[in-house]
Formats: sequence, C-alpha cells, structure tokens
Amino acid sequence: MKSESLPTPTSSEEARWVEGELVRNLMRTQRNTQWVGLLLVAIIAGVLWADASPLLLTLWVLAGLATAAARFAILRRYQREVVDRGTSEHLAFFRRYQWVWPLSALVWGLMTVLYFDRSSLADQFICWLALAGLAMVSINTLSSLRAAMRTYLNTLAATALAVMAWRMGMELQLQGPAYHWWVVTLLLLFWQVLLQAGDRLHHTQRKNFELQFRNTQLIESLTRQTQAALDAVEIKNRFLASAAHDIRQPVHALGLYADWLGSEPELVHELAPKIVESTKAVNQLFDSLFDLARLDSGKIRLNIEPVHLAKLLHDLELQYRPLCEAKGLQFRVHVRPGTAVSDPILLQRVVGNLISNAVKYTQQGGILVASRATRQGLRIEIWDTGRGIAPGHQREIFREFYKVPSHAGTEDGFGLGLYIVARLTNILGHPLSLASRPGKGTVFRLMLKPTDPRAAAERAVTSVAQLVNMP
Repeated sequence: MKSESLPTPTSSEEARWVEGELVRNLMRTQRNTQWVGLLLVAIIAGVLWADASPLLLTLWVLAGLATAAARFAILRRYQREVVDRGTSEHLAFFRRYQWVWPLSALVWGLMTVLYFDRSSLADQFICWLALAGLAMVSINTLSSLRAAMRTYLNTLAATALAVMAWRMGMELQLQGPAYHWWVVTLLLLFWQVLLQAGDRLHHTQRKNFELQFRNTQLIESLTRQTQAALDAVEIKNRFLASAAHDIRQPVHALGLYADWLGSEPELVHELAPKIVESTKAVNQLFDSLFDLARLDSGKIRLNIEPVHLAKLLHDLELQYRPLCEAKGLQFRVHVRPGTAVSDPILLQRVVGNLISNAVKYTQQGGILVASRATRQGLRIEIWDTGRGIAPGHQREIFREFYKVPSHAGTEDGFGLGLYIVARLTNILGHPLSLASRPGKGTVFRLMLKPTDPRAAAERAVTSVAQLVNMP
C-alpha cells in the first residue's frame, strides 16, 4: 500500500497523517483475520453440534457468515477504491464502515448463548479458549485505532457478560454452580487486562508513526537545505560569471584610455570625458553589486519615516537631468506635494533605478517623473519614450541577470537594476506596476502605501529565505 506524501510539519497535520497511517495499518491486517474468523466459526459449529440447539446454532452460524461476507465486501471495496488514496479518503472510509467491528464482536459475544451452562465443561472450555484467542488477536489487529479496539473488546465482553447474567440471574435464579462466578470474575479481569495491553500496543504504534513522520520531515528538510545551498552556489556562480563579463568592458576601456593618454598627453581633453564615463560605468556596476549583497545577506537596514516627495524628486532631478541632456533627451518633473511613509534612502534608490533604466533605454524623446494623488494614495510614475517592452518580457525583466534580447543598452549592465527594484519595493510594501507598448515607451507606477516597519522587516527576512530557494 502506498503512503500519502507527507505534508508540512505542523502538529495538526502530523496528527492527521498519523491517523491515516493507523487506518492503513489496521486495514493491512484484516484479510488474514477474516480467514481465521471463518475457521473459528467452523470449529465452534463442530464442537457444539451435539450440545447446542440446532436452531440457535444455525442462526449463529448464518450471522457469523453474513458478518464475514460484509467484511470481505468492505475489504474488496477498500482495495479497489481507497488503498492508493490519501489520508482524507482513508479516514472517511473508516468512519463510514467502523460499524462492522462492533457488529462482529456482538456476533461472537452471542456465541455464549450456545455453550454457557448448556454444554459439557470440556466443550465450554474449548469455546472460552476460542473466544479468548479471538479477543487477543483483536488487540493486535485493531490496536492501530484505539477507539476501534476498545469498542470491539467492550462489545464482545459486555455481550458475553449480558448472556451470562441472563442465564445466571433470570433462568437459574442465582442457583447455578459456583464456578459461574469464577468465570465471570476471570472474564472481567481478562477484559481489563486486554484493554490495558491494547492501549499500550496502540501507544507504541502511534509513537512509531510519529517518529516516522518526523524523521521523514527531517530528511526532507535536510534535502531542501542541501538543495538550497546548491542553488545558492549556482546563483553565485552565475553572478560571478555575469559580473566578470560585464565589468571587463569598462575596465578594459579604462586601461586603453590610460595607455593612450600616457603616449599622447595632448589628447587629455578628448580622453578625459571617456575616462569619466567608463569610471561611472564601473561605479554603477559596483553599486548594483553592493545593493544585491546587502539584500542577499539580509543586512539591509530600514529607517521608516516621513518622506517629502518634492525634495526626493528634486534631488533625483539634479542627479539625472544632466544625463538626459547629454543624450539629447528632455527631462520633466511634475510634483504633487505630499508625504509618504517609507525608507528615504531605499525609496530614492528604487526611483533612481527606474529613472536610470528609463534613460538607458530611451534614445529620443524624453523622461517624465511625476507624483500624483490617487484614491489609493500617493503614486510616483516614471514615463519614457524608449523602445518599450514586449508582453512576453514584462514579467521576466524583474528576474536577476535578465536582459531583454536585442535591447540597446543591455550590454552595459548586469541585468540587476529592476531585480533590485522588485525586491526593495516588496520589502517596503510599495506595489510596482508596469505598462508598456513596444516602440512607444514604458511607464512604471509605484504606489506609495505606508510602510509598516515590523511587516517590512519580516518581508526582508522572507526575501532572503526565498532567494536561496529559487530554482
């Protein structure tokens, strides 16, 4: 029989999984006990053939056969419909057919009508021995489910005691032989001993399945951690490979410009701007590296406070307007005064990355940076008239190291800018949306929902945890 795959290790789900395994374990034992039961029916019929009432014996044998047939039918249905299903199906199956075990115990308990004080002592001994053996077998086969085991034993013992009480009190008027009381006493003691033994056996089986669950969870946890470590190594390997490739170009250019300047000093005015641009490219790459390193290490510090959008956008305008003008692009800022609750440094980094990204991929036209008031709160928008992003790439651009194929400018970076933006906006709780039309331009909209410091710190921790589990 197949066991269901293990769920997440929580106490309630662990208990549910264990209950399902106990049902499976109970059902595994039932087919063999059915054949033992049928054999006992034949033995009892043979032993009591000459002593018991033919009518009562026939009725009891038919009841025993009918109960056995019902149990065989239930077992076939279990094998056909439930054996390979999950925990829920096993628990539901047991709840639906749990009546069959007390019914079987009732039939076996009624066997006492046939022999108690109605047959020879030798035949009574054989019948009591068969009943005791059946009770002992039941604690082994039914102890997986304590309720089923106790219900079976209680029904069996109560039925036998009821028959004996009727015979001793109503029919014999308490005038029967003294050994009747000893049999009752032994039956009561045996009943309690079996209940205690069944409880201990059930406890042992439950503990075994609990240990199996926890051991399997531990193995799965170690497997996940090992895989996470391997994934992290793979991510770092890709990171280093990409970094080595992307940083080679500006560093190589710096070396060439330096050699050129050393051999022809009179070209300093022509070479100096190129050296500055190459230096800026290296600085931008290292900025991305440092941002990513802080995010990956979880050491990013949050300082949530009111942020004045007018000052934020003015500072960014001073930083990026010269870059736009150097490319012949217009740079416009539309400010709706307001205050956002966020981390000012991280928010500036997010908006700055979006503006830098817009400048990089816009060759003509311009950039618009605007703050607007909406029903949901303040929002910052960054518009550009660049090449735009095809729908098939609009989700992918937020992945690490992803560069849109055939986009001019992608060879100058790591493909980390928007990846860092996505992680920072998630930590700050500022939803970021994107709309773009290829050949027309792109707009990023950043909704400035107030940042909750505690929730932001939790998201930062979660972000690091998710990073090592990424495929």
